[in-house]
Amino acid sequence: MPQAYFHYQQIMSIFTKHHQHNTGLPSSVQNVEIARPAEGLPQDARTPTAFRPARLAPRFGAANPPLQHSAAKALIALLLVAGSLAASPATARDWVEPDFGQTPLPRFNFVPPGSSAPTQTVVGETKTHHPTAGDTFFDLARFYDLGHNEIEAANPGIDEWIPDQSGKEVAIPTAWVLPCCTYEGLVINIPEMRIYYYPRTAKGEPRQVITAPVGLGRLDWRTPTGRWRVTEKTKDPTWVLPESIRKERIAEKGFSETSIPGGHPDNPLGHYRMRISLDIYGIHGTHRPWGVGMLVSHGCVRLYPEDIEKLYPLVPLGTGGEFVYQTVKVGERNGRVWLEAHPDLYGTQPAAWRETRQLLEKQGLLKRVEEERVFRVLQERRGIPVDVTGIASASVLSDTPAMPETVPSTVGGGKPTSRQ
Repeated sequence: MPQAYFHYQQIMSIFTKHHQHNTGLPSSVQNVEIARPAEGLPQDARTPTAFRPARLAPRFGAANPPLQHSAAKALIALLLVAGSLAASPATARDWVEPDFGQTPLPRFNFVPPGSSAPTQTVVGETKTHHPTAGDTFFDLARFYDLGHNEIEAANPGIDEWIPDQSGKEVAIPTAWVLPCCTYEGLVINIPEMRIYYYPRTAKGEPRQVITAPVGLGRLDWRTPTGRWRVTEKTKDPTWVLPESIRKERIAEKGFSETSIPGGHPDNPLGHYRMRISLDIYGIHGTHRPWGVGMLVSHGCVRLYPEDIEKLYPLVPLGTGGEFVYQTVKVGERNGRVWLEAHPDLYGTQPAAWRETRQLLEKQGLLKRVEEERVFRVLQERRGIPVDVTGIASASVLSDTPAMPETVPSTVGGGKPTSRQ
């Protein structure tokens, strides 16, 4: 996990500006506002007034808070990105909106634990993509219906803006271990930023799961855990700003509106919203697709516009749901044990080894895994299911790993009161 990073909004503002002039930049990066510079900089050293100031949306799983770099460093970074764009070949692919959402939401059969048939709780297959000029992780993530966090974690060492320069295939992590242990209704696993929907099936029919990536609450507006039900469904909902968010927008952007009409391009709810019984949270679309797979909201769940449009009609009113926080998931497939690990976004599960051991013991799989493989998965945290099955005579997973454990952590806090 990188220890330093640059403001995404700043970089994407350049992408947006160039794309509006048809220079072949990612169309999925649109309507982006530049991040506010560090407090205390002189006014003439701040962000150009041509861009609106906006609050930083932290990258997923960042180990440190946003770096307060100087205006000079910011300018250098922006120029480097702009330079790499200018050097791109004229034949670079120009991603456009019709490129996305051309396939149905991923749907898989599965067999939950306790069934008469062997357990099958790992679904999908990991693929690879040969990157070409014009590809970025933002475009590839959306094209393959992944969050930015998923494709970045699966491809350490590859530049997210120019992956074609790496000389490597890009891993497309379209395989998942299902979160334990609720296989009904809607389940959103916060650390992986992904929603799972288990539609009802007739008796004797195979159980199915539908899944999609999501964007969730920032470090200071965290998405909570807990159970809830879908209480309302609205097409083109009006966004009535909670007073806490309105004050934030006034302070940071100078925007003082009290509501944004349904269907308006600046409405962050997008075209579809499902309210839930847990306080004032909801599941909805977005007017900024690049935020899927990032901590960007005030706690609500954001889906790609094309995903919420497909999911919305499938979910009946009254459907039960749950926000869970599982950095580690354990599953079975074809008699093998699989482990998937994700960054601890909110810093609430630092003891990954102990958590994994408890999960394996709970599911009766503790004696079937190899310790070294488990350790490697927890260290890398690439968000990809890995076969950790050991030999039949393997000893039980020890209470502590054979090597010191290094666990990514995050910082942040603040009790959320209102969401979007």
